[in-house]
Amino acid sequence: MDRPGTHTMAAAPVVISQDEVRSLLRYRDLIPRLEDALAKFSRRDSADVIQPVRSTVPYFGLMPTYMENDGVLCTKVLCFYKRQAGSALPSVQSTVLILDPEYGNVQAVIDGEVITGMRTAAASAISAKLLMPARAEVLAILGSGHQARSHYSVFTEIFTFKEVRVWSQTRASAERFSDWAGGAVRVCGSAEEAVRGADVIVTVTRATEPVLLGQWIKPGAHVAAVGACRPDWRELDDALMKEAVVYADSKEGAKAESGDIILSGAEVFAELGDILNGTSPAHREKTTVFKSLGMGLEDAVSAKLVFDRWRAKNSQT
Repeated sequence: MDRPGTHTMAAAPVVISQDEVRSLLRYRDLIPRLEDALAKFSRRDSADVIQPVRSTVPYFGLMPTYMENDGVLCTKVLCFYKRQAGSALPSVQSTVLILDPEYGNVQAVIDGEVITGMRTAAASAISAKLLMPARAEVLAILGSGHQARSHYSVFTEIFTFKEVRVWSQTRASAERFSDWAGGAVRVCGSAEEAVRGADVIVTVTRATEPVLLGQWIKPGAHVAAVGACRPDWRELDDALMKEAVVYADSKEGAKAESGDIILSGAEVFAELGDILNGTSPAHREKTTVFKSLGMGLEDAVSAKLVFDRWRAKNSQT
């Protein structure tokens, strides 16, 4: 039992808005931190990172993480919905909470939209760094929403492609994406047109049935599959999943949440952290798939970076 007078009153939580997160978070700083965290996660003999698979009830999810050596206790709370096509309502809303690991009080309440978009795109970029062909010239993006934009931003920031293509369920959406990108993206009339001959393919759709077929993909291409994050949803067909060498951020998460893996019966060869640790090879010469489910660990690392930058900025004012 705690003794009276042994605790001091905690300061009120800091609230960090979406615009502030956008001004504080940079891919060049985030990517090396995510690489380090993914490597730690895949070292199963290390107790430094504790992160269970996402816990969900209808419309609501919780993604907690504890990183002992980094002094990070964090969780993301999110609401997710299957919206009708054309709906103006968001399909996902999220907030990240940073807690003091010693006292348990909430230190920061951080808008999760930018963090989710950037940490997801950064993880996909790490997969491409490790797995895409040595001379990758063509990038194809299937989807045109927020995740498509974050992926375009990081992939064109850290890689050089001769051509970028986009396809979306409606041409109007793809054209809006191209306009946002300054016209530097070729709008394609079909998913097949977008991916034929592409070296790197990013799937960021709301699809529940496959939109990317293995027969369209050239040997040795790398696919970063981001959508279809439920056990009964698909973006990739059986032919692709069974032909490719499949990697994931978390084997446990992929086996529990990925319809692309569960419904195809494909085996996850390794985690990205295994490649980073040197315990599994990166098969650049083969067709590869990175199945991204997103992890609380990635949110925690991103939120910690934002919170540290916010404190440094405000200590100077």
